[in-house]
Amino acid sequence: MNVVNKPKKAATVILLRCAQAKGFEVFLTRRSDGMPFLGGMYCFPGGTVSKSDVAPRMLNRCSGLTPKQAQQELGAQFSPADALGIWVAAVREVFEEVGVLLAVEESGASLRFDALHHAQLAEKHTALLSGSLTFLALLESEKLFCDCSHLGHLSHWQTPLQVALRFDTHFFVAALPEGQTPLAKSYEVAHSVWLTPDRAMQLFNRGELPMIFPTFAALRTLADFDTLDSVLREFHR
Repeated sequence: MNVVNKPKKAATVILLRCAQAKGFEVFLTRRSDGMPFLGGMYCFPGGTVSKSDVAPRMLNRCSGLTPKQAQQELGAQFSPADALGIWVAAVREVFEEVGVLLAVEESGASLRFDALHHAQLAEKHTALLSGSLTFLALLESEKLFCDCSHLGHLSHWQTPLQVALRFDTHFFVAALPEGQTPLAKSYEVAHSVWLTPDRAMQLFNRGELPMIFPTFAALRTLADFDTLDSVLREFHR
């Protein structure tokens, strides 16, 4: 009898920015060749939901979305806490992988970035990856809250039953915050690139941008939009 592995809850974030000419671009990262999941593939920053993402203290560091609202967005199969934890995982993972922090100050104001703030954020990012700092401790020490309103829910995909390593992944879209730049490389990212959805699909069809179907499907959905604002209006609450 075949054993079906239960998929792990996960979240991924499609960072968007205005293109220089017209339209908008998405941020794609190539995973290192030796990684057990999607090694060598282009995808969006993301990862699995951890227990710490649904801890009460962490959920209290969320702004712009309540647990009940998160449950209404994802469905009754989630508890309110587990639903909001998907958003937390998205915020945490995009910071861990590419150094972009989707957060607001206690007042609800957007983060302000100058040379000092960039240096402080880079130091916190290094400490987080080394394990000497937790994401919750980072938020509490800097008096920040996860900006859940910055994330628009795009789609939901689950790894097929026959695959050993399975994920139940929610895709989000988010505009790149002003003053922040994603890391070109990191512990999980071998290469990264900004491309319009149309250009990314062209490269995929030429065999130059390997990706799995959910990544392609997200690009295909986004290619129907002309502007960044139109994407945000469609998928944000």
